[in-house]
Amino acid sequence: MTTATEHLNHGHDAMDHGWRRWLYATNHKDIGTLYLFFALAMFFVGGFMALCIRAELFQPGLQYWQPEFFNQLTTLHGIIMVFGAIMPAFTGLANWMLPLMLGAPDMAFARMNNWSFWLLPPAAALLLISLLVPGGAAGGGWTLYPPLSIQSGMGMDLAIFSIHLLGLSSIMGSINIITTVLNMRAPGMPLLKMPLFAWTSLVTAYLLIAVAPVLAGAVTMLLTDRHFGTHFFKAAGGGDPVLFQHIFWFFGHPEVYIMALPAFGIVSQIIPVFARKPLFGYVSMVYATCSIAILSFMVWGHHMFAVGMPATAQLFFMFLTMLIAVPTGVKVFNWIATMWQSSMTFETPMLFAIGFVCLFTVGGFSGLILSIAPVDTQMQDTYYVVAHFHYVLVAGALFSLFAAAYYWLPKWTGFMYHEGRGKFHFWWSMLWFNVTFFPMHFLGLAGMPRRIPDYALQFTDFNAIASVGAICFGLGQVFFLFNVIHTIRGGVGPAPSRPWEGGNTLEWEVPSPAPHHTWETPPDLATVQRGLRAQGLEND
Repeated sequence: MTTATEHLNHGHDAMDHGWRRWLYATNHKDIGTLYLFFALAMFFVGGFMALCIRAELFQPGLQYWQPEFFNQLTTLHGIIMVFGAIMPAFTGLANWMLPLMLGAPDMAFARMNNWSFWLLPPAAALLLISLLVPGGAAGGGWTLYPPLSIQSGMGMDLAIFSIHLLGLSSIMGSINIITTVLNMRAPGMPLLKMPLFAWTSLVTAYLLIAVAPVLAGAVTMLLTDRHFGTHFFKAAGGGDPVLFQHIFWFFGHPEVYIMALPAFGIVSQIIPVFARKPLFGYVSMVYATCSIAILSFMVWGHHMFAVGMPATAQLFFMFLTMLIAVPTGVKVFNWIATMWQSSMTFETPMLFAIGFVCLFTVGGFSGLILSIAPVDTQMQDTYYVVAHFHYVLVAGALFSLFAAAYYWLPKWTGFMYHEGRGKFHFWWSMLWFNVTFFPMHFLGLAGMPRRIPDYALQFTDFNAIASVGAICFGLGQVFFLFNVIHTIRGGVGPAPSRPWEGGNTLEWEVPSPAPHHTWETPPDLATVQRGLRAQGLEND
């Protein structure tokens, strides 16, 4: 057995060291690492804001924050979690893993990859600095609806510039992912046999390129309304604030799947490995992914039922929204069918993957309920909606990211994480996530509106439970950070190149940790075909 030192020297001698390695990074693993650490930092910043919100809501009345600052907290929490934590985390995973899984030496455009990351820190800085400018940060919610966003102070301008940078970064990252997946796969790996994580990353990248310019256009129109005398959204000048909602949600609903599709890909990688069985219905999973992406462009109106629209338009958006449940249901069915009568073991990545399937399904069902126009009109802007999208995004995106982190940590660091601590992290998160967000369904059904710092006395008990749950859930994520640091520092010992018995994709063919340069020579056909046969994608 090699020593830990020898273990870490797989081809690392040629790389730069110190700050230059990270500032001028063009290696996909370094850039992936930068993305992941940035996303982790933003997750804790956004999470801290969430705890500030829950502390205020622990009991009725104003405790700690003035209403204006409370609104700024809810707005920044949403923007930071969506654009600063979840999306960069998935881009980081794509950077780290796609070349390894596809047998490519790097991402297609290495220098553009560097730029796409280094646009993120200034964007985050603009958001955080906006808390200190006169008038404070943007306070109109992450949707930035006018007229509030037109009337806000300088903080709104900083948020708009930040969104421009974030969008530019996303588009450049997407171009890289599309080019890499389409042109740099190993010989013998056609599109319909590549790992599902590559498929979902590819479709997500197309979605981003389609909708990020739409958001950029919307916020630019907002900016010109604020400073250059235009009246796109100003009712007093003949504009229409509802126009902004249409444009925003044309971006916003595909954005939901931009955060969900990579999660589907991760779970589709992990479940077959720990079930020791090929993924059930691979091709149907690919078609379901594409169907979800296409349908996501057609359902933006369901976010606007309460705004008012003709009955025929309501029916159109209602039935199309329900239709998305079909390809999503195909995915859930296939995951369950993969686990059915398999030889499952329950290591931490598998626990988080199963937790994802359970909680995302709950979030999906509450979404189906909201797709019904008359019900949505009642539930609009209540805590039921907050519960729904946190079941989809926290359980969906975050649990899949935890699953991915535990699954690939041995490949990233060269060391095994502590399994007991990983399982503790899962059960702790599972318990307190539900304590935090499940009571919000009842609050919403009882009529408690979202984005308010104070509430009526009858909502006290469920709010107190949710606040305690949020604090405990947050503490659990500090434990996750501790577990990651412990693994980086040596964990419970060196990891083999294939730590998971059922791992048959190409990343498990390289040593752990993955050498700085991998697949400079593409994997040979026999290696690729052996992996595809083990995944049930090619016959003997």
